Amino acid sequence: MSNNTSNLSELTGSVKRITFHNQNNGWTVARLIVKNMQDDVTIVGNFGTLTPGENIKVSGHWVNDPSYGPQFRVISYELLRPATLAGIEKYLGSGLIKGVGPVTARRLVEKFGLETLDIIESNPEKLTEVRGISAVRIKSIKTAWQEQKEIRNVMTFLSSHNISTHFAVKIFKHYGKDTIKTIESNPYQLARDVYGIGFKSADKIALNIGLARDSDERLRAGIAHVLYEATEDGHCYLPLKELILLACETLEVEDPNRFERLINEMVQTKELYSVDIEEVGSSIYVAPLFLAERATAMRLLNFNHQIAVDQVRILAWLDKFCTREGIELSEEQLSSVIIAVSNGISVITGGPGCGKTTTLKALVRLLIAMGKRVQLASPTGRAAQRLSEVTGLEAKTIHRMLEFEPGSFSFKYNQERPLDIDILIVDESSMIDILLANNLIKAIPSDAQICFVGDADQLPSVGPGQFLNDLISSGIIPTARLTKVFRQAAASNIISYAHQINTGSSPKFAKPGDKSSDCFFIEEVDPERINSLVVKVVTQSIPKHFAIPANEIQVLAPMKRGSIGTSNLNIMLQSSINPEQPNKPQVKWGMTHFRLGDRVIQQVNNYQLEVFNGDIGYITEINTEDRQLTISFNNRSVNYDFADLNELSLAYAISVHRSQGSEYKAIVLPIHFQHWNLLSRAVVYTGLTRAKRLAILIGQTGAVRKAVSNDSSRRYTNLFEVLRSGKSGTGAGTLW
Repeated sequence: MSNNTSNLSELTGSVKRITFHNQNNGWTVARLIVKNMQDDVTIVGNFGTLTPGENIKVSGHWVNDPSYGPQFRVISYELLRPATLAGIEKYLGSGLIKGVGPVTARRLVEKFGLETLDIIESNPEKLTEVRGISAVRIKSIKTAWQEQKEIRNVMTFLSSHNISTHFAVKIFKHYGKDTIKTIESNPYQLARDVYGIGFKSADKIALNIGLARDSDERLRAGIAHVLYEATEDGHCYLPLKELILLACETLEVEDPNRFERLINEMVQTKELYSVDIEEVGSSIYVAPLFLAERATAMRLLNFNHQIAVDQVRILAWLDKFCTREGIELSEEQLSSVIIAVSNGISVITGGPGCGKTTTLKALVRLLIAMGKRVQLASPTGRAAQRLSEVTGLEAKTIHRMLEFEPGSFSFKYNQERPLDIDILIVDESSMIDILLANNLIKAIPSDAQICFVGDADQLPSVGPGQFLNDLISSGIIPTARLTKVFRQAAASNIISYAHQINTGSSPKFAKPGDKSSDCFFIEEVDPERINSLVVKVVTQSIPKHFAIPANEIQVLAPMKRGSIGTSNLNIMLQSSINPEQPNKPQVKWGMTHFRLGDRVIQQVNNYQLEVFNGDIGYITEINTEDRQLTISFNNRSVNYDFADLNELSLAYAISVHRSQGSEYKAIVLPIHFQHWNLLSRAVVYTGLTRAKRLAILIGQTGAVRKAVSNDSSRRYTNLFEVLRSGKSGTGAGTLW
């Protein structure tokens, strides 16, 4: 249950009826008969099960619903057995027990009185004494009673460990009747399996059920937690000394030797892998990341061979294509196309304005002319849609292309069933993490080609690894670099400033009012003034002076926390763009109010809903009766239970990291020393290059200089070294 138990009221009564119950999230509306209260009470909250006739003690607070009047909002509850004959009869006759209806319930109570429930529990064979109950029917009653007992035991168990009701429902949905057994055998599994329950919550449960603070089980779980926590920062492994230091701090255990012994044991059982890495020393991986990194490298090496092509014929075709399309390809672009078609695996990389889009279009058209079966893909839906528009060929997200199957948590296309293609082109490849890369490479036929396209200077993937950078850094994957900024692109200050930043130079930004610029910097030191300026620029200045509506402007920020973080900016922007109104539906989750029309972002991969980390949509419906919220993602409607709203966040302001793969007509980027820990060249460069028409930076010049000078965003990955130390594959190509 919720830990916030101060100022709560308590009611004890008998459930009169269930007005509404959502099986998915447990949301329930019920009427409660409370002694010494003249009218029945409406109670609302998340319940595992609730049955008419049942006695219940609830804790919570009174609210006044605008549509339904006074209600008691339940925070926690305790189920009590019915204590009266009428209550027992109503309880059993409610349909709770298969095989017992209202008539049978009345006969049971008439026969056994207040002992009825005890007899069903302990001596069900006696039920044959009641007319109409056969031995077969008793078996059905026993099974149903046991199922209900298990559910109630689970909910009581979770309640006793201060797990809130909505999380209790999610936990029971995940583990079912094995909930208690799973949690008692490994409470730390909760942190891995149920989104929203972190290691600290699981650790409290572990300590509550008697696990010693210095037990091997707790320390092992802590070691794994620290390693998985490191993946949130993009690391594939941690140096041994750093891992032990972090584990000591996290678990408040002083003896580092305990951890070193356990790490060695976990390496022996292959829960962890230990690798000696040059310049780092002994380093520790969790098994999935070690295996993914090694498997990805080995498979990539098998594609690393040349394919014989007729370059003269290709260049002649490209010349005709350019004439027909009215475009001109530079020497770099022509070389990029040749590299892509003449190698089993290749990379095309370049910054904004360097012609990646035109190169891609020419490459795709050439491959089609060569009779190749071309598949286009990108990590996000927005990037895939843009790739389709550029090339005129359908592009899919990697997950949809590989057809993820939530039931088995695997992809339909894999090494046993590869894609039916000749060449795969993947755009925005800097967003690919090592786990996704491993699944992607598995599904590519051994005789096919792969071309990865992306800007290597952008921020790396949200997940672990830096796949594109490691391919390039290995020095063995054929790589085409587009460096020439085209004249038309060079006229954009967004692009020219981005390239200056990429070389470590702080641009001399244009000031507001310079009509020749598309990128401006507004100097402001005070955080409150910066926030006010962000809101004003988004809601007034840009729509008025540049005719770009607020819903096409994206605020980006380096971090989530702080007064100039995305969380606070979202509250301010929402109150201005989509304010609360009496007739506008909304639902509160934590400190966030989700309203009809809000822009929201998915914060975690949800494979059941086929919505992925970073997807942005708009709330189109809020159904308070069914406790569901509908969001439109690229014209695809997805229904969320209120219990799953922790997966969502407002998206008027998002982190620069989550903006990867997207383009916006205008971006507004506050930048301040408050963002100190996350100020880096890649952050400013990535944020700036998300803008198509307009970019406005607001904050401190010194913070920009600090970010531009910081190019030390190292991640602990080793894919490039594994590639470098491997042997290149061999293979024969086809002429064209």
